[in-house]
Amino acid sequence: MKTELIRKGIHALVALAPWLALVNRSHTALLLMGGVFFYACVESLRFVGFSPPFVSSVTNTVLREREQGRFALGPITLGLGALLALLLFPPQAAAAGIYALAFGDSAATIAGRLFGRVRPAFMAGKSLEGSLACFAAATLSCFLVFRDWRIALATGIVSMLVEAFSVRDFDNLLLPLAAGFTASMAALVF
Repeated sequence: MKTELIRKGIHALVALAPWLALVNRSHTALLLMGGVFFYACVESLRFVGFSPPFVSSVTNTVLREREQGRFALGPITLGLGALLALLLFPPQAAAAGIYALAFGDSAATIAGRLFGRVRPAFMAGKSLEGSLACFAAATLSCFLVFRDWRIALATGIVSMLVEAFSVRDFDNLLLPLAAGFTASMAALVF
């Protein structure tokens, strides 16, 4: 559990992107691109046996068992998901999508690990409790952005469904896109 808490703490740092984008959206996009590129280079080096001091020690601390001996895609899909949300959606919808990723996905993992008992077969090992935590965190964070419960509930429901049915690290890519799109469309309707 300690590994997951550290991992999700790092994961939640992507929530800084909307705040940085308020200052300069282009520079924030470049920062995300640079982060993805840097991580891809360092992870490639780790994968072939070279361990850059600080980054490799952090990576080795947060690797899941299934990532041992494999290229860890999570940080790449995380950065790309936030980047695409930032580039494709208006600022509020991008923030809602990125917060769903930062807080909803993190809440799902932590709640699922701590309290997850109900694991329906159609959810591929994920728990109902984790998905409900994703719903709550995504809904609340979207409400704080839009101040409209209708937009927040629609975004929270979609976030929960994407998190529940996404495959491994690709929820990092799909979640901010689905949440950002839903928030954009709901903002037009409501």
